[in-house]
Amino acid sequence: MLEKRIRSPLFYVGDKYKLMPQLVELFPSKIGRYFEPFVGGGSSFLAVQAEQYLLNDIDKYIIKLHRFITKAAPDPDLLFSQLFDIIYRYNFTVSALDKTVSHSLKIRFPKTYFAQYNKKAFLRLRKDFNADKTNLHYLYLLLIYGFNHFLRFNSDGDFNLPVGNVDFNKNVQNALIGYMAFVKERDITFYNTDYRKFLAQFTFKKNDFIYLDPPYLISASEYNRIWSEKNERELLNLLDVLHKKSVKFAISNLIEHKGRTNDIFKAWAKNYHVHVVKSNYISYHDNTQKNSTEVLVTNYVS
Repeated sequence: MLEKRIRSPLFYVGDKYKLMPQLVELFPSKIGRYFEPFVGGGSSFLAVQAEQYLLNDIDKYIIKLHRFITKAAPDPDLLFSQLFDIIYRYNFTVSALDKTVSHSLKIRFPKTYFAQYNKKAFLRLRKDFNADKTNLHYLYLLLIYGFNHFLRFNSDGDFNLPVGNVDFNKNVQNALIGYMAFVKERDITFYNTDYRKFLAQFTFKKNDFIYLDPPYLISASEYNRIWSEKNERELLNLLDVLHKKSVKFAISNLIEHKGRTNDIFKAWAKNYHVHVVKSNYISYHDNTQKNSTEVLVTNYVS
């Protein structure tokens, strides 16, 4: 495990930042190539010490953002200058630079003052991004100022998330700094394809390790709605094949959540090593903590 914890600056749904200290203790002690087929925001790989990182996600925009920030890593000051220029041009708040809302607005809207102030700027930025969908500085700021730091596009391919009650604060700034420092010093390659195609292109060898954090079948999170029982079975069958080839893997999942049980995963996991993770799973739509059983399943003894 790395000495310093780094949070992804993408703050992606399903983020494993808080759980990684538990998970990496269960990872192999020596990792040559680290594979992550469902990388999402990246808080997982940021906690892992490996010789090489091969990271994939089917979401093209999340991979574009990873590549965008990685490309900027050699000159962090330039990226911050570019982002802050846009923030000031559109007149967003930026509490990282002590530009925040008035006291009177906080009194009028105690729970939504950032959203009240930033809505006009956000809608303007969203319109400008959707005009050609190529400006990744714009997209990153839409992620930061958008509702729940989520990426969502409509059937026409337009970003359609509303403004959130958030802004560019010190946590965002520190996460960007930590991420860029990490990726600048490491051998990292990002891929944008289906997880099966991603894994099929490699011949695995000793000290390779695959960590999987797929969509959770029994969670109502927006991200997890793309996942079906068929998808779950296909993934688990693939892991059985990898196990027969002596490829080490670990997979996170929910076995129980809000009165539901993932019977498919629960039955499959009996053939491997099940480690219960101490977590309070929070869904995208419901921020209350629920009685859940989250696990990490490994095909090796750590």
